[in-house]
Amino acid sequence: MASPAFGGGKLNSGENRFMSTEILRVEHLKQHFPVHGGILFREIGRVLALDGVSFAVNRGETLGLVGESGCGKTTLGRSLMRLYQPTAGNIVFNGIDITRKRQREIRHLRREMQMIFQDPFESLNARHTVGEILEEPFIIHKIGDRMERQQRVAELLDRVGLSPTAGQRYPHEFSGGQRQRIGIARAIALKPSLIVCDEPVSALDVSIQSQILNLLIELQEEMGLTYLFIAHDLAVVKHMSDRIAVMYLGKIVEMTTSERINASPIHPYTQALISAIPVPDPTRSREKIILSGDVPSPLNPPTGCAFHTRCPVAKDICRTAVPSLENQPGDEEHLVACHFAGEVQLLQD
Repeated sequence: MASPAFGGGKLNSGENRFMSTEILRVEHLKQHFPVHGGILFREIGRVLALDGVSFAVNRGETLGLVGESGCGKTTLGRSLMRLYQPTAGNIVFNGIDITRKRQREIRHLRREMQMIFQDPFESLNARHTVGEILEEPFIIHKIGDRMERQQRVAELLDRVGLSPTAGQRYPHEFSGGQRQRIGIARAIALKPSLIVCDEPVSALDVSIQSQILNLLIELQEEMGLTYLFIAHDLAVVKHMSDRIAVMYLGKIVEMTTSERINASPIHPYTQALISAIPVPDPTRSREKIILSGDVPSPLNPPTGCAFHTRCPVAKDICRTAVPSLENQPGDEEHLVACHFAGEVQLLQD
């Protein structure tokens, strides 16, 4: 699918529009899912969906998360929201370690952490009207009386570009783009500080994608929101993000600013992703890097560097030693997990 033509856009990385204080820190997060089989239905293996993910998000910024399907992006988002109980590691939100807290202990934090789901139809209760869906967060957190809640619902619908009368209708009566606006309205209802956007435009027509993305940007500027923006389209992530983290098979392999990762990708996997983005200029060309083989199964990942089975520059050490995510010499903003990061030939247009 072609990327939409966007209006507006993010500020340049040199413009520090967000505070440098951390709102979220993830340390060595692991999410393993047991696989059962056999006559006695015993555990016969584990899917290593996340295998040691670490990063931090600053208040007010957008961290993009990109990678192929099955790399662990959605699992990471759901783990941060504590929809899954992490296997190991730590999730620190607003200075509070929420990794092992019970659901009732983090209920008050739900007001500060919200999620926009990929499928705007599946994430909305088809049996409830839109008004009931948007009123529910206020009821759960005991905010306002009925009149006040209805007023807030009308304001939310208006803010996301829908008529206040839309509250009387059901989700199936709306288009995909309108349903995603409803999902966004629900996410911002309690005025959160962090929103996990799980591929919020991948299920929408190209003509609608830019409208939803620009709405997210407007809301961020107005409300001071922090986004973890998950997508598989690097062009969309580049438009939305201040920094980008590239995932492969449950690990982050490269992370830096949006401009730098597009201009100077270092990890061979990132280079392959960048090479697949069409260049909107007929006078320029970019050699497309074709990776051999398929993504290995997270049920039985390769030893050493997980990418070595498809990497064109892999050597013996890549098959035995796991590379750590480290800063590049003289550049604290560019982290790469590659044994030969300093020697990899940069992608050239």
